[in-house]
Amino acid sequence: MSRGDGGTNQGDDGTKVRVLPAGPHALLVELADGQHAEAFHAELLRRRERGALPGVREIVPGARTVLLDGIPDGIPDGIEGPRGGGAWVPEHGGARVPTARDRLARELLSWQLPPLQSEMHDAVEIPVVYDGPDLDEVAALWGVGADEVPALHSRTAFRVAFCGFAPGFGYLTGLPERLHVPRRTTPRTKVPAGALALAGPYTGVYPRPSPGGWQLIGRMVDPAALWDPAREPAALLGPGTRVRFVAAEPEHVPVPLTEAGS
Repeated sequence: MSRGDGGTNQGDDGTKVRVLPAGPHALLVELADGQHAEAFHAELLRRRERGALPGVREIVPGARTVLLDGIPDGIPDGIEGPRGGGAWVPEHGGARVPTARDRLARELLSWQLPPLQSEMHDAVEIPVVYDGPDLDEVAALWGVGADEVPALHSRTAFRVAFCGFAPGFGYLTGLPERLHVPRRTTPRTKVPAGALALAGPYTGVYPRPSPGGWQLIGRMVDPAALWDPAREPAALLGPGTRVRFVAAEPEHVPVPLTEAGS
């Protein structure tokens, strides 16, 4: 990392980790896949909780990346730079001096990641009614009856891998590969708030009405809980949150999801 042009390391399992500079105060970590990105994000949260990531202001996970922002100004220990701090400070003769960001990048490349924990003792429970318009299609893709979908889905231990698309929308992972389903060939022009949906390896709940191409299998009892600007944090499902869906009786949700159309 001495040139600031990124570094790559290969883990014990053969997967590669790449660390790249992303502006003067940030690093972008590229992982092999979503599972490794989640494990890396979880390790970052553990280390930050015990004070091992001083100065890192924000950790933003993506599908296969994690961004660390707010790294100190990068001036090496004992060297004064211009006010506001340039990230890369040359020694005499033009050689670069390792900065705080350099050192953190090298440290990130050396990490050995423990597997993700699956215990659900602190999981957010979300009551849902499994009566979505795509329930039969999903059941056929899974090779089960429609009445078996709720049990298969609700007994899965989910985790928010990252957030995006709309405020309060979390991309949840946890479904085994055999239960992954494709997006709809024709997206809907309007999906109602609270719709419980599947696409590829992800489960998500729409926090507000919007277009969407995911397979709808149910509806959340209280979709307003997903995003509340008056609450801190505003999002119910932040990255790293463990989630469990709980099957609810249809009478708990007066508006049927079938209004989303086919």
